[in-house]
Amino acid sequence: MTDQVVDTGGVRLSARESAEDHFLGRTRELKELRADIERAGLDTLSGRKAPRARVLLIAGRPGSGRTALAEELVRQVADHYPDGVLRARLSEPDGTPVPVGHVARQLLAALERSAPAGAAEDELTGVLRAALADRRTLLLLDDAAGAEQVDALLPDAPECLVVAVSSGPLTGIADVRPCTLGGLDTKSAVELLTRYTGAVRITVDPRSAESLVEACHGHPASLVLAGGWLAARPKAAVSDLAKRLRTVPDDGSDTTPPAHVFRQVQEELPGQAARILRLLSLAPAGLIDPHTASALAGCSVSFARTTLDDFVALGLLRAVDSPLPQYDVPGCLHPLLRAAAHSQERPAELQLARARMLERTVRLLQSCRAITETDSPQAREKLNAMPREVRFPHPRAAADWLRIRRPALLASARLAVADGELDNLARRLMSQLVRAMVAHEGTHAAAPDLYDVHSLVLDVAKRRGLPREEAAALLNLGDVDAQTGRTKDALARYRLALDAGRRANDPYATGRAMESVGGAYQELGDYDRAADWFGRALAERLARGEREQAARLYGRIATAHTYAGRYGEGLRNWRAAVAGYRKGGDVAAHARALSELARVQEYAGRLAESLRTCQEAVEWARRADDVRLQAALQLRLADTLERLGDSAAACLHRGAAERMLIGETLEDETSPKQDAEACEIRSASDED
Repeated sequence: MTDQVVDTGGVRLSARESAEDHFLGRTRELKELRADIERAGLDTLSGRKAPRARVLLIAGRPGSGRTALAEELVRQVADHYPDGVLRARLSEPDGTPVPVGHVARQLLAALERSAPAGAAEDELTGVLRAALADRRTLLLLDDAAGAEQVDALLPDAPECLVVAVSSGPLTGIADVRPCTLGGLDTKSAVELLTRYTGAVRITVDPRSAESLVEACHGHPASLVLAGGWLAARPKAAVSDLAKRLRTVPDDGSDTTPPAHVFRQVQEELPGQAARILRLLSLAPAGLIDPHTASALAGCSVSFARTTLDDFVALGLLRAVDSPLPQYDVPGCLHPLLRAAAHSQERPAELQLARARMLERTVRLLQSCRAITETDSPQAREKLNAMPREVRFPHPRAAADWLRIRRPALLASARLAVADGELDNLARRLMSQLVRAMVAHEGTHAAAPDLYDVHSLVLDVAKRRGLPREEAAALLNLGDVDAQTGRTKDALARYRLALDAGRRANDPYATGRAMESVGGAYQELGDYDRAADWFGRALAERLARGEREQAARLYGRIATAHTYAGRYGEGLRNWRAAVAGYRKGGDVAAHARALSELARVQEYAGRLAESLRTCQEAVEWARRADDVRLQAALQLRLADTLERLGDSAAACLHRGAAERMLIGETLEDETSPKQDAEACEIRSASDED
């Protein structure tokens, strides 16, 4: 086992945590939880083998130290689970449950297992259970909103252990072992305060320290805030804060201990810092970096960074273990920040802060993509024109930023679309997010997230009545469905894209959708309909004088007829494709079309014609300098000659093909690899 922690954007895979020196109290709870792991379950007592992993529940209010207790339990027992520890958060900071499918995909990414983009929740959880079936793994599921979330993620492996953290019971999951938390014991609570205030202030007035603990009800988050307040005021007595908390007037607001201490801390913050703190409730996924805080408050990045570090010292934020400066808001404080923002900021100011944050994110994504295009003078000029604070020094730094901030970026897109009042910014954000992910990761690697983003684009396009963007989103979603074997779903999306393209009077989208419908029918084995739809797309191309695209469609029609066994129609259309490529001057495509024509002639039993066509194709492939095609055609010539009874000539052609392929392989091994992945992205704004 190693101490490595792999950050997967909300899910971490680790083998051991070094939190022993920071954990206080909860001795009884830890002892009971460890005993529950070894205790026989209901299935064992009834003589049956346990079908699923054991579930331990740590229940308590946010800020009660429930996650810290879960982490300490994981640290103590991790050595018994050699396949490591998986962590996932099941709720957003505002309490919104995270979709189970998103959690399952993140857990699979941590296990380095792939899952099809756009896969349904049941399929993703099934793949996850299969991946954990032969493992001895510990799962920490933090902030579960309900039993349904936990139940869907339970491994079908009795050797695994699930530690769930929730506010209440997980009714419906069999044999759950609950542990309900209250406040810390007085000794541990005083020690927690001492870490912030130093031993002297507690030693000289221990009764006031105990009084402060009592006023905080032993609530760990309240004690952290109280300790931070005292640490920032070395001359303040512990008794002063205890007295303030005991005399808080009842104004009808939140009366929980964290709320009382939070108000004391907030009231004494400088005006600009207090405003930054309130606006942090708008941060997507609760993940904050200096750029986010700077944009929300309209201040400099350096001032925002200093202020965020001050908040950490006060216990208002937690620093995230990350190569980049990142912070998150403790769960018990998020509703307090949100309430403060809505009570002290006008709605227009909150909306302006959201708009500034989204605009800054768009600029960062533009810079993130532009740094990969430094060979383009236009891209370099655009990059140099950007403010220094949003520029990246090199592509690796941009890629790291994109990877680390990915959960927040995707959450930004979701929140912008859900807002409904910032759709133009949301469209620009999603366009730049797609381009940046494709530039740094490629279409295939980013496909799962791209699928979600294209779904959001579709939502905005429908809401705003933008048929052109609706068609583009449907085409992109249909392509992913087709690539992952969901051909019927792809066909439905392509038909909807065709309708949207016609409403937008967009010839590109219309022709593309027709061709895609034909491709889906071909994949489903309905070759008559495939040829019909390819023919409709061909008519559109011919009407616009697009010869190269028309030649390609002749080839697709020929392929559909060939699959259906109609070799005469296949030959006629391949000849039309050959003529089109010849007129267009595309030598390589001309050679490939001739090779396909020869293939169909061979299927039709016209071996002599196939031989002549193949020889002609070899000559055109030589002119195109396409060595692989030349080798393939040499092999086809050899097969045809073999059938015609000329074994000697066939042997010569096979030898020539082998020499070509060996030379091509050696050339590939010595030449740098190029990423040829591409993704069709239709921007919402030309300037982006």
